[in-house]
Amino acid sequence: MNAPDAIFATDKLIADHAERMEMPVIAWRRDIHANPELGNREFRTGKLVAEHLRALGFDQVQEKVAHTGVVGLLKGGKPGPCVALRADMDALPVVEETDVPFKSTVRSEWNGVACGVMHACGHDAHVAILMGVATVLSNMREHISGSVKFIFQPAEEMPPEGEDGGARMMIDEGCLHNPKVEAIFGLHMSSKMHAGKLGFRAGPYMASADLFRIFVRGKQTHGAQPWSGVDPIVVGSQIVMGLQTVVSRKVNLTEEPAVVTVGSFQSGNRANIIPEEASMEGTIRTFNEGHREDIHRFVEKIAKLIAESGGATAHVHINRGYPVTVNDTGLVEWAVPHLKRALGDDSVVEIPKTCGGEDFAFYQQKIPGFFFHIGCTPVDQVCKHAAPGHSPRFYIDESSLPLGVKAMSTLALDWLAANQSQS
Repeated sequence: MNAPDAIFATDKLIADHAERMEMPVIAWRRDIHANPELGNREFRTGKLVAEHLRALGFDQVQEKVAHTGVVGLLKGGKPGPCVALRADMDALPVVEETDVPFKSTVRSEWNGVACGVMHACGHDAHVAILMGVATVLSNMREHISGSVKFIFQPAEEMPPEGEDGGARMMIDEGCLHNPKVEAIFGLHMSSKMHAGKLGFRAGPYMASADLFRIFVRGKQTHGAQPWSGVDPIVVGSQIVMGLQTVVSRKVNLTEEPAVVTVGSFQSGNRANIIPEEASMEGTIRTFNEGHREDIHRFVEKIAKLIAESGGATAHVHINRGYPVTVNDTGLVEWAVPHLKRALGDDSVVEIPKTCGGEDFAFYQQKIPGFFFHIGCTPVDQVCKHAAPGHSPRFYIDESSLPLGVKAMSTLALDWLAANQSQS
């Protein structure tokens, strides 16, 4: 069999297996959706995944990685390198408002506060898709030139306060070694595209995500005589306005966009009392690590100097979140033709950057990685009207799931075949 015939035969096998997996993948997705678990508490989901991988005859299945994560290794019938596929497992502290029959009614606690729990970001679909890929590839071992590592990761949406977790902890506990992973692929459902579409972008793709808190201390006094004190509300308001100049005047926007948003401002409890303190918090989003460092510095400097000019003091705390999600350009350029061959030219489209953050970025800091989106909005609906991720009304058209199975299976098999010399 010549090379084009072999590729065609493999594509047909993947397509046939993915088609047969459609109903099991939907069933897994609905089961996980009805039983969501928050970050570092994905006990049921992890057990479901581990039992599935063992039933498929995986060579290695490791549980309790980074608390509740699962790492499975599938060795192929031919020698070669190791590629990884990743799915995140955690849900969000959101009360579901959809009317699907498998709607979540789960209640839990997040950082000490009672909450509903919902898969409002598609992680239930990510897990189900990767379970489907595991089934497809386990039935095609003779076509695998190397090994495929399946990484089911907890706490992508951040671990609870005071705990470690997520991709960084998975890496620290060795998920990219034994055998060493040479490349990694991941996907995410998106209501910004219709079902049947795969969206990609090379280079900076998703933004870094950092949280800042600013505490302003003035001097409390009667609201009738403001000259007797220092008003932290006025000073804080000036800081909010000053922060608007960070992106507009301090960042070279011809290189990459950036966002500085104040989302919360708290101060005072009486109309006739000027309070002692004000506090605000917000987010910083960038697509360039150099810009990220500059903005951190500007936020702190502007807040402190404005406070000082008003006779107050400001304390700035910046919590570094996820780094920029940067898709390896060479890996994307290699992958897109393979995806178009397997899924169809019209199904694979380049999409804009998104200011959402993703801890897949930590894997990409270690090895080449490609993260892409799968559309999940029904084709008869307008995407801009669809509920976004993290909404209580987030909805997935389940006809999108087989495309994810085909995409991940194709990337794993084709990448290993193209990189046999690395073994």
